[in-house]
Amino acid sequence: MATIFILTIFTLLTTHLSHAQQTCTTQKFTNNKLYSHCNDLPHLNSFLHWSLNPSKNTLSIAFIAAPPTPSGWISWAINPTGEGMAGAQALLAYKASNGSMVVKTYNISSYSSIVEGELSFDVKDKRAEYSDGMMKIYATVVLPENGVTTVNQVWQVGPAVSDGFPVKHAFQPANLGAKGRLDLLSGQSSGGGTGGGSGNKKKNIHGILNAVSWGILFPIGIIIARYLRTFPSADPAWFYLHAFCQVSGYAIGVAGWGTGLKLGSDSKGVTYSTHRDIGIALFSLATVQVFALFLRPNKDHKFRFYWNIYHHGIGYAILVLSVINVFKGLDILSPESKWRTSYIIVISTLGGIALLLEVITWIMVLNRKSNKSTKPYDNKQQPLAP
Repeated sequence: MATIFILTIFTLLTTHLSHAQQTCTTQKFTNNKLYSHCNDLPHLNSFLHWSLNPSKNTLSIAFIAAPPTPSGWISWAINPTGEGMAGAQALLAYKASNGSMVVKTYNISSYSSIVEGELSFDVKDKRAEYSDGMMKIYATVVLPENGVTTVNQVWQVGPAVSDGFPVKHAFQPANLGAKGRLDLLSGQSSGGGTGGGSGNKKKNIHGILNAVSWGILFPIGIIIARYLRTFPSADPAWFYLHAFCQVSGYAIGVAGWGTGLKLGSDSKGVTYSTHRDIGIALFSLATVQVFALFLRPNKDHKFRFYWNIYHHGIGYAILVLSVINVFKGLDILSPESKWRTSYIIVISTLGGIALLLEVITWIMVLNRKSNKSTKPYDNKQQPLAP
C-alpha cells in the first residue's frame, strides 16, 4: 500500500513539473503568430506576449491566463494614469452561454465604477480563445502616446460572469499583486516578471517541492510508522519505509525551503509572513526529527519512553503544520483550481486510509489483550472450583 502511494506521488510530481516548466517561450498559437517578446507574469499563472510597432504606435498582445473556473474570466489592462486597478483600461474575456469566447472593454475609472465601453485608446482585432483550461486574449492596442516604451499593466482573473458582468475577483495576495510596470523593449517588469519566466518557474518549483515533501511524503511516513508496525510480518520493513519517506521528504523539503529563501531575497517588499514563519518552523522541527534517528535508544532502554514522546510529538506537529502551509502556499501561488483539488484528494485519501487503519489497529490491539487475558489457562488444567 505504501509503495503504491509513493509511486502515485512521483507520478503526480512528474505531471506537476511538466506544467510548472511551461513558460511563455514554450507556448504556441493556433494561427502560428509570433511575437517579439514574452513575459511570464509573476502572479495568477499568467503570460503576456507582445510586439511593439513604433512606426504605427501600436502594441499587438496575446494575454494568456487560467481562470479559477471554466466559467470564469481573465483580464489584461493598461493604466495610463497610474498603477493599480483605478484608471485601468481593460480587455476582459469570458465564455458566453453558447460556448463562444467574448472580449469586452472596460473603463475602470475607480474601484467603485467598472463600466463597459470604449477605452481611452483604440483597440483593434480583439478576440479570444479557450483550450486546456487557459484563456487567451488577442488584440492590437493603439498606444495613448507616441514613443511609449513602458506601460503600467494590470492583470486579473475572476470566478464567474453573471448576466454579462464579471463577478468580483478574489483578494488573495496574488490577486492584489497582479500589477507592475512593463518595459516593452527589454521585457523587464517592476512587478517581478521576467522575460523567459524564471520568477514564475521558481515559484512553481518551490510549491511542488514543498507540497510533495512536507505535504505528502511526511504524512505517508507517519502513517507507515503508526499503523504498519502493528502487523508482525511488517517488521522491520515498516521502519525502513518510514525512514525512507521521512529522509526523502526532508531532502526534497530542504530544496523547497532553499528556493523559498531565494524567492524571498529576490522579492524585496513582498512578504508572506505566515507562510514564511511556518516554513522556518517546519525546517527546524524536521531537522531535529531527522537527527532523532541518531539518538534513538534501544527498545529496552529506560529513556526510550521519553524519546517516543518527543519523536511522536514533533512528528504530529510537522504533520499539522505541513498541511496548513501547503494550503497557504496554494493561496499565494493561485494555480488552476485542479491543482488544489488534486492535493485535497490526495490528502483526504491519506486521511481516509489512516482512519481505516486506526480502526483495524484498535481491533487487533483489543484482540491481543483478550487473548493474553485467557492465555494462562490455554492447554492447562482449569482451576478446581472451591
